[in-house]
Amino acid sequence: MEALVASAIGIMTAAGIYLILRLRTFPVVLGMAMLSYAVNIFLFATGRLAVNMPPILGHAGANTPGYTDPMPQALVLTAIVISFGMTAVVVMLSLGAFIEAGNDRIDLGEEEKTK
Repeated sequence: MEALVASAIGIMTAAGIYLILRLRTFPVVLGMAMLSYAVNIFLFATGRLAVNMPPILGHAGANTPGYTDPMPQALVLTAIVISFGMTAVVVMLSLGAFIEAGNDRIDLGEEEKTK
């Protein structure tokens, strides 16, 4: 289970970085969303991948952990809200740039290309 989650985090991070390096605004926005999903899964996995365990102390003995850590779950909820707000701001910035320039390319202006 841990290898599957680690592989998913790695693949999503690689895909996010690849999309961020594109020269169009829409893939950059998708790449940032992919990176935020990868970070959310990473934060969630730091609390131990325990199945059917409550986020509070149960009736298990002191030597056996009978609960999951609630802190990563709270961090993921906070990260989801922050990434949603960040995505909304980036979409509005890219939409404004598209309306102003008439295309969605991310490149240098003509005067910068000649140098």
